Amino acid sequence: MPDEEGLTERAAFARLYLEQGSPVRGFLRSWVGDSSTADDLTQETFLHLWRRRGAFDPARGGVKAYLLGIARKKAADWWRRNREHTATGSEACSSATDDITVRDAFNQLPPEMRAVLWLREVEGYSYDELAGILKIPLGTVRSRLHAARHQLRTIWMKEAR
Repeated sequence: MPDEEGLTERAAFARLYLEQGSPVRGFLRSWVGDSSTADDLTQETFLHLWRRRGAFDPARGGVKAYLLGIARKKAADWWRRNREHTATGSEACSSATDDITVRDAFNQLPPEMRAVLWLREVEGYSYDELAGILKIPLGTVRSRLHAARHQLRTIWMKEAR
């Protein structure tokens, strides 16, 4: 019979998954562009946290930022493993008669731009928080956000013609 501490720990983890699973999945979906892959990487992210539950240090930041950092690493690993298979499939193809949606335009951005734009505009993280989550300098956060917004606008205008 499991001890009470083990039950409490599992219940806390389940609650964390319910609270943070959707934001992590959304972030990963924006990074990899595929729901099924995002689901798999979400599971890997939480499994990583479970296996290394002593590694989280609340003094260094919140659990959501910690999870998104793990998710970012999982997505980057996935991209490295699948680069040659996804190079041609990641570019959205559209014709002049197709209506483009924000999601279509968003998915045409490179993964790094999608990630920073998602975390800033959808999740609402500050520039400093983004630098910590993505492990990039603050100046890179700013320039990447500017470039992502500009490229998104360019894609949108091009397709709207």
